[in-house]
Amino acid sequence: MKATVLHGPGDIRYEGVNDPKIIHPTDAIIKLSATCICGSDLWPYRGLQPQEGPAHMGHEYCGVVVEVGSAVRTVKPGQFVVGSFCLSDNTCPHCKFGFQSSCEQREFMSGAQAPYARVPLADGTLVATREMPPSDLIPHLLATSDVLGTGWYAADAANVKQGSVVAVVGDGAVGLMGVLAAKEMGASRIIAMSRHKTRQDLAREFGATDIVVERGAEGIARVKDLTRGAGADSVLECVGTQEAMSQALECARPGGSIGYVGVPHGVSFDGQALFFGQRRMMGGPAPVRRFLPDLMDRVLNGRIQPGKVFDLTLPIDQVAEGYRAMDQRRAIKTLLTV
Repeated sequence: MKATVLHGPGDIRYEGVNDPKIIHPTDAIIKLSATCICGSDLWPYRGLQPQEGPAHMGHEYCGVVVEVGSAVRTVKPGQFVVGSFCLSDNTCPHCKFGFQSSCEQREFMSGAQAPYARVPLADGTLVATREMPPSDLIPHLLATSDVLGTGWYAADAANVKQGSVVAVVGDGAVGLMGVLAAKEMGASRIIAMSRHKTRQDLAREFGATDIVVERGAEGIARVKDLTRGAGADSVLECVGTQEAMSQALECARPGGSIGYVGVPHGVSFDGQALFFGQRRMMGGPAPVRRFLPDLMDRVLNGRIQPGKVFDLTLPIDQVAEGYRAMDQRRAIKTLLTV
């Protein structure tokens, strides 16, 4: 088959690879119903994350099981499934504590920007629907695999609850999903920090009540102004740069919480500032598996439509254009049809 392979910065190819096969008895093979490009894929694409040799790309996925290993018990061929980008057994102490993204057997999904993919630890990773979903729900279910689950974790880690005042740093797909999550969790005010009209419009559709276009000190001052000088109860950091993290820290009120899910690049902290700032912090790779059943139910019940974050749809053989469009900020997130 053909699949997406990154050979170096800016060099993405859709080329022939070996068909995925069962390697371990806990594996499953799925036929992708759709896949997509993640903002985190842009780090190696831009040469900002080292890689050793060609890399098979893609970690967001949903589709139909076509084969399972001899030890797989909870999913079977013919079922529609969604899985997390973090592969987990869902039985170890960390999984049982709700942090499947720190599973003792953790692996990271790869090779999902393709027609077929191997999913290790299938029993613990995949969640099946009761019946085959209609085609119009596929983009929304795909979003639960990572981008929605990650935005949801940002809100959960930031302790968003009924009546919270929330600020979201980052207007990419994860930030927009963080807005949606905060709305679902009952936030009374959601401040989205964005300079781009299309992203502002989608943020408002997902539940943002205020838009802040300023960044840095001006952005922090604007958030403080909107919150009568206090700062936000909860701040979602969805970028991963030093500027974004510093902005998140300064936008949070004393006693407030910061949920950080942007993969950090060049981020450092000042210990004394943390000490006197008195903000809670929780983040890291999202334990999407913890949230998947609930998020999938919300999609299947028509309560949320996270797939609206896909503003560019391309056939998978045009995946290179999808990367270019996201890199150049011509697209928020690219859906790839298989």
